[in-house]
Amino acid sequence: MLEHGGRLRQAARASGIPLADWVDLSTGINPLGWPVPPLPPEVWQRLPEAEDDLKAAASAYYGNPRLLPLPGSQAAIQALPLLFPRASIACLSPLYAEHPAAWQGAGHRLRQLPAGHLERALAAATPHLLLCNPNNPTAHRLEREEVLAAAAQLRRRGGWLFVDEAFMDASPEQSVADQAGSEAYPNLVVLRSLGKFFGLAGARVGFLLGAEELLQALAEKLGPWPVSHPARWVASRALADRDWQAGARQQLAAASARLKALLAPLAEAAPPAACPLFVSLALAHPQPLFDFLKARGILVRCFAEAGLLRFGLPGSETEWERLAAARDTWKQRGNPTSRAAAP
Repeated sequence: MLEHGGRLRQAARASGIPLADWVDLSTGINPLGWPVPPLPPEVWQRLPEAEDDLKAAASAYYGNPRLLPLPGSQAAIQALPLLFPRASIACLSPLYAEHPAAWQGAGHRLRQLPAGHLERALAAATPHLLLCNPNNPTAHRLEREEVLAAAAQLRRRGGWLFVDEAFMDASPEQSVADQAGSEAYPNLVVLRSLGKFFGLAGARVGFLLGAEELLQALAEKLGPWPVSHPARWVASRALADRDWQAGARQQLAAASARLKALLAPLAEAAPPAACPLFVSLALAHPQPLFDFLKARGILVRCFAEAGLLRFGLPGSETEWERLAAARDTWKQRGNPTSRAAAP
C-alpha cells in the first residue's frame, strides 16, 4: 500500500505526542468543511437508491449528466486501467501516486514526464495521457483551454485523456468536467471527489464523468450499492448548497494566500506554490524540516524525491500560531536544511 497523508494515529504512536496535541496539515482537506446536519434515521435503515437526489445534484453542480457516483474517486483510479486494453500512458510527474501505480499494476506502459510540460507529453505519441489538475503535489494548474486542446489532439490519434480534478472545486471556471464524454470530447474522462473542497473525505463519495459506455462498464465492475445511503444523502445536499460553496471559495482563497505568505520565509530558489487547498514548498532537502515540524506535533507531507513539502490549511487560529512559531524557531536556528547539503 502506498503512503498517504492523514495517518495521524500512526504519527502519534511513533512520537509519543498525544493525538489531541497534533496539527494535521498532511491531507489538503478543507478543515472547515460543509457542516453536516443530523441525518434522518431512514438513511441508516434503507439500502441506497439510484433514484434519489444525488445524480441530479451532481449533474447540476458539474454541468454534466454523464456521471457515475463512486465510493470515492479512488475506486475509479484503481478500476479504470482494467477497462482499457494494455497500452502506453503518459503522465506529468510528480502526481498523486495511486494513478501510476494502478496503470502499471494493470500492465500498461507508463511514461512519466516533468510536471508543467504538457506539450512534451503530447509529443510523446503515447495513446493516453493522465493529468492531475490542479496538480497534487506541485499545485501547478493548467488552463481549461489547454486541457480541452489536449483532449482534441489525443482524440485525433485515438487516445484518451484522464483528468483528476480532486482539487478543482475552488476554481470551477477552469474545470473541464462539463465536457467529459461530450460529442466534442468523447475521449475525455474526469474524476471528481467531495473529499477535499467539501471536507467530506470520510463519506467516501466521488464521481466519474465521461462517455456512457465507460460509465456502464465501471458500474458493472463496482456492483450494486457502491455508495452508502448516508453518504448519498449528505453528498446531494452539499452539492446543492450554493451559498456555502461561494463562501468556502472566498475563505479558502484567503487562507491559501495567508499560508503562502507564512511559508515564504522558508523558501529557497522558488517561492511557495499554492492552490486554494494546500501550499507546496520546494526545498533541496525537505526531510529535515519535515522532521523538525513532526517533532513539534505538526504533520505535513514530504515528497522527498520531488523535493517538496506540502502544507494543508490550518483550521484554527491556534494552529496558525503554532505553525508560525515553528517557522520562526526554524529560521532562528539558521535553516538546518542548508547545512544538510554540506559535506
